This record gives sequence, structure tokens and C-alpha cells, in this order.
Amino acid sequence: MSLLEHLDVMHAVAGLLVGLLVGLTGVGGGSLMTPLLVLMFGVNPQTAVGTDLLYASLTKAVGTGVHGWRATVDWRIVRRLGSGSVPAAAITLLLLAQFGPVDKHATNIVLMVIAGMLLLTAISVLFRGQIVAWATRRFARATPRDSMVPTVVLGALLGVAVTMSSVGAGAIGVTVLLVLYPALPVSRIVGSDIAHAVPLTLVAGLGHWLIGDVDVQLLVNLLVGSIPGVIAGSLISTRASDRFLRPILACVLVISGWQMMVKASAGAKASAAHAMAKPAQH
Repeated sequence: MSLLEHLDVMHAVAGLLVGLLVGLTGVGGGSLMTPLLVLMFGVNPQTAVGTDLLYASLTKAVGTGVHGWRATVDWRIVRRLGSGSVPAAAITLLLLAQFGPVDKHATNIVLMVIAGMLLLTAISVLFRGQIVAWATRRFARATPRDSMVPTVVLGALLGVAVTMSSVGAGAIGVTVLLVLYPALPVSRIVGSDIAHAVPLTLVAGLGHWLIGDVDVQLLVNLLVGSIPGVIAGSLISTRASDRFLRPILACVLVISGWQMMVKASAGAKASAAHAMAKPAQH
């Protein structure tokens, strides 16, 4: 009864829709849920990032179970990514904790980082085929052993980006992995990326929780919708046209990124005006 009393239908519906899109497209919830929480529900950006990281880890754990059952996870790739991403996430969390309470200026920086990652994700979603084709021609002679160091470096970059913005592990990670491992089936690349995202977002999310950037009640409401959503999306993903879904998802990401930039710009102008008004008052 207490759970029903605290259930927020709008948050649960948001979780359902994002979970459905994650199951359909393979793109992580961070690129969709974080801007949704900030722009539509007015959640503080740091709280949105922290809550979304734990949301993504639990949601993608379900996806990992499905891919593991279908044997579409390359654990060698997961280990390589994790050896770079988990330490990078821990170091980033330590640096974030050193700054103490987040002021308005830092909030605007977080918004700009999220906006930049959203736009990069949109590019990787929309032009994934062209990017992979170009890179495959350029690096066609690379062997799996040659891909080890770049994979670890990719993991480290994703660890920093995901910890700061909760965005990037999905579309960007998959696109680069397709370049590094062109001989592997796409399903195996996607499954490996999803499996890697679980420990990364879990470590980053728990770190944000310790810092105080997680809303537990919001997290539960999102999961109520996202778990059935990601299962449904995974079941119908084979019937959905990628040519139809990819442009729509890219447009949503571009609009979200643009709105984040507008919000950050407005916040920066307000902070500057407030700073200029202080000397005048004295």
C-alpha cells in the first residue's frame, strides 16, 4: 500500500517509454532519461544524472540477462572496456566529490556537458553506418589484438563521460566497437556494450548516491515503468524498422541537446547578471 501511495504515474510512464526505446534501439537510457528529467520534470541536473545512472544499471541488467541467455555477449570486450571505464569512473567521482556542494556555475557546466554528449550521440546514431564503413576501410588490417589498447582507452573515455553526464555508453560505445571489431556480429557488439554498461553505471551511480545526487523515490518510480518497457521493446525490436527508428531517435536527441544548451545559456546569463548586481548593491 505504501508503494502505491508514493507511485508517481508520470515518472512511471516516462520510465516505460524510455525503457521501450532502449529495448527497440539499444541506445542507453541516459541519452533519453536525463534530459527528460531535467527539461520536463525540472529535476536538478546532478540529481538527474545520479538517479539515471542507477536507473540505467538496473534496466540494462535485464537486457544483459537476455543477451547472456542468447550468448550474444563477448566477455573479452566487456573486460577490456571495464578495465578502463571503472577506474576512470572512480577517479571522476573522487574529483566531483572534492568540489563539495554544486553551485549554479557548476550546474550550467553539467548541462553543457550533457548537451554536448547528446549531440555526439545523435551524430553516432544517425550516421553510424557511414562512420563504420569509413573506419573499416581505413583500419581494415587491424587484428583483435590490435584492438585491445583502443578498447581500454574507449572504456576510460566512456567512464568519464558517463559519470559526468550519464550519456554516451550506448550509441557512441556501439559505434566505436563496430569500428574496432568489424568481424563480430552487430548483436554481439550491442550485447557486449549493454553488459559493460551495467558495472559502469552501477559504480558511477553508487558514487553519486554517496555524494547525495540520487533521488531513491524517483528511481523506484522510473523502474516501475522501465522494466516492463525494456522487456517489451526487446521482444518487438526484430519487427521494428531501423531506418524508421534511427532518424526519430536522432531528432529527439538533437532537440534535447539544443534545449539543454538553451537552459545552460540562460542560467549562465542569470548568474552573470546576479554577479554584476552585487557590487551595485554595495
